[in-house]
Amino acid sequence: MTDIEFLDRAEALLRAIELTCDRINDTTDADIDNQRVGGMITLTFANRSQIIINLQKPLHEVWMAARAGGFHYQYDGSTWVDTKGQGEFFASLSRYASEQSGLPLVFSF
Repeated sequence: MTDIEFLDRAEALLRAIELTCDRINDTTDADIDNQRVGGMITLTFANRSQIIINLQKPLHEVWMAARAGGFHYQYDGSTWVDTKGQGEFFASLSRYASEQSGLPLVFSF
């Protein structure tokens, strides 16, 4: 994957996170504060816990830091998958956001 392809796919992923936060805030009581600065999004939940997603451009990876730990994702041609076999990005984000918020949250592309 070229740098430009990575940036296009990573930008689409970040935009999907922002749009999903908007949808969740409109349809639930989750009240996720999502702030984006460049290639990083910080999700802050009502209990003040956070999930941070940021781009690692030189590695062509997306990193996620949550209470559950730190995770690295690479695009496999169809989806973003954990580099250590821990699953797909949006499934993981949904699980960690649900754990941290105490609500069943679903993030999707």
